[in-house]
Amino acid sequence: MLKPIPYRPKAPRQRLPRSFKDLTPSKHFNPRTFFREMVWKALLTRRTGQQRQPVFPKLSQGQVALTWIGHASFLVQFTDLNVLIDPNFANWLFLLKRIKRSGLKIEHLPRIDLVLLTHAHFDHFHKPTLRRLPHPKIGVMPWGVGDLAHDLGFGRVVELEWWESFSHGDWKVTLTPCKHWGARVLRDNHRGYGGFLLEHQGRRIYHAGDSAYFDGFKQIGKNCEPEIALLPIGAYHPESFRHVHMGPDEAIKVFKDLRAQWLVPMHYGTFRLSFEDMDEPPRWLRQVAQQEGLSQKLRILEEGLPQVF
Repeated sequence: MLKPIPYRPKAPRQRLPRSFKDLTPSKHFNPRTFFREMVWKALLTRRTGQQRQPVFPKLSQGQVALTWIGHASFLVQFTDLNVLIDPNFANWLFLLKRIKRSGLKIEHLPRIDLVLLTHAHFDHFHKPTLRRLPHPKIGVMPWGVGDLAHDLGFGRVVELEWWESFSHGDWKVTLTPCKHWGARVLRDNHRGYGGFLLEHQGRRIYHAGDSAYFDGFKQIGKNCEPEIALLPIGAYHPESFRHVHMGPDEAIKVFKDLRAQWLVPMHYGTFRLSFEDMDEPPRWLRQVAQQEGLSQKLRILEEGLPQVF
């Protein structure tokens, strides 16, 4: 595997916001549209889904089980390692209502050895969830995010630059580039963002975090050779959202760039973050996968049900 030099993008120059739209880097909203599409429509939508008592599989060496919790949250299990990625069990994010319940409860989780946090946005770095986790040992996150995590119960907090890796025992994680942004609030653009490659027992699982499509996915495929790709497919409409997110059509393009074996979609159906119908992303993904002859490589998970790979 190639080892590129660690790199962090320069933070943009800050200026005072001139309108509500300036509060988001991709200039998405005016107040009326935001309230109607993100808040009011969600309030009128009945919350669905059920929280199951999961039956975690007994794994053999080299097997990995993935449990989709919802949104971008996953539990990744090996015989000797339990990993959470971007855990979020919230029913509300300020005014934003969770439309579909998490697939399991925090109390159902096994002992957590490692937590990977892709960036500081509230839907990915959810402090109330992190405080309630069963004593995670290590938290790994991008540069400039560690100060948010030091009082959340981690035994150790590790910050990485793009292409930097951290190893512990037999596992290794690498922070990979993406096309997004990392600010948690208006004036903290120093915070990093990215995806993660997790390597253990000969398996390579890639979580893209939040990202628009960019040519860097080809380099990630070349350097990291991921086997299982967890890719976002929601929050792409209107078109301006694609500056920081991707749709199902672009997720298929990313999957081909990565040259991975399995595509597991995420970042849809949980919170209303954009204007497309909540059930459109997986439907469109199945259609594009069929057109590209990739249906056999697509694994759409149901929240709370572990799947062995």
